[in-house]
Amino acid sequence: MKVALVQDWLTEMGGAEQVFKAIYQLYPQADVYTLVYTPQILEKLDIPAEQVTASFIQKFPFAKTQYRNYLPFFSLAIESFDLSEYNLIISSSYAVAKGVMTNSKQLHICYCHSPVRYAWDLHHQYIAEAGLQNGIKGFVVKYFLHKLRIWDVIASNRVDHFIGNSNYIGKRIEKVYRRSAETIYPPVAFQDFEFQAEKEDFYFTCSRLVPYKKIDLIVAAFKELPDKRLVVIGDGPDMGKIKKLAGTNVKILGYQPFSVLKDHMKRAKAFVFAAEEDFGIVPLEAQACGTPVIAYGKGGALETVVDGKTGMYFKEQTPAALIDAVARFEGGGFQFDPAVIRKHAESFEVAEFKNKLSQFVRSKYAAFYNESLRTSNT
Repeated sequence: MKVALVQDWLTEMGGAEQVFKAIYQLYPQADVYTLVYTPQILEKLDIPAEQVTASFIQKFPFAKTQYRNYLPFFSLAIESFDLSEYNLIISSSYAVAKGVMTNSKQLHICYCHSPVRYAWDLHHQYIAEAGLQNGIKGFVVKYFLHKLRIWDVIASNRVDHFIGNSNYIGKRIEKVYRRSAETIYPPVAFQDFEFQAEKEDFYFTCSRLVPYKKIDLIVAAFKELPDKRLVVIGDGPDMGKIKKLAGTNVKILGYQPFSVLKDHMKRAKAFVFAAEEDFGIVPLEAQACGTPVIAYGKGGALETVVDGKTGMYFKEQTPAALIDAVARFEGGGFQFDPAVIRKHAESFEVAEFKNKLSQFVRSKYAAFYNESLRTSNT
């Protein structure tokens, strides 16, 4: 069996890249295809550069950091890969990786993190936040996103089997592509996070500081809670805005190494999570430390945080709703057991992901090639 693994891009470490790392560890002899990569990320993923093929976008100016500017070329670039020599193709896709060209003798399984968010469910939010509602530039961007949606639906038909990273994403796959998807939750590097039962008197959040992560909402809420301490780790385009919102009780540390991040995560009274994520791996990392999570009750958090047992929800993305949740959290009505919280996170560990994915691939591969053999003999 000759295997090809396809990832949208490999430029910075995030949840999708952690998933891809686990997939690669299952198939370490596979060849890797991606639109663009950086040597630093390959090193973190422990993937030899000689196993990686990048698209022509890799040679474009500033492609390793500004690759999103080349959105109009994404579909053409992913289709440029010749994968005709492979029996099995596994794509890890939240943009265009699922659109690689395959033939009827090849099995293509897609681990889908989400249909392209800025082309589908976040289209209008993306346009508004980028200030592209009007003008020539706005028209051009809307046109290319329109073309991307058409291509994306066509590309979904090149996939034999979809895997969604949550039931939430499974519903979105069904809505956008009219396809069913098996749910296999992403892996949590459980062993990388240290358990601590005794918590300190501060709240914690960490994220890229971008609009949809809603760190501004968290900071605004804690500004109204001057007797509660909040620590924020992360950097991004919203840094200036968030610093202006912060009160004296909010400590913004910017980017920090992983050792500092996980140290705060294990000591915090609670981890605060306000985004509507497809899955959201960071709340599970907090739970791996035995830290309860106060989460916005939509999206993937509904599948990773057990309300009243490993954390609690707030129902609206507003500072007032979060303030109310903090009051309920401290009101004495909930007794969170750090050991129970960690045990819950353990069910999402890397070994569990690998076991479920390998079983899924083996069963689909056997069925596909047995059917191919039967068909060829008739």
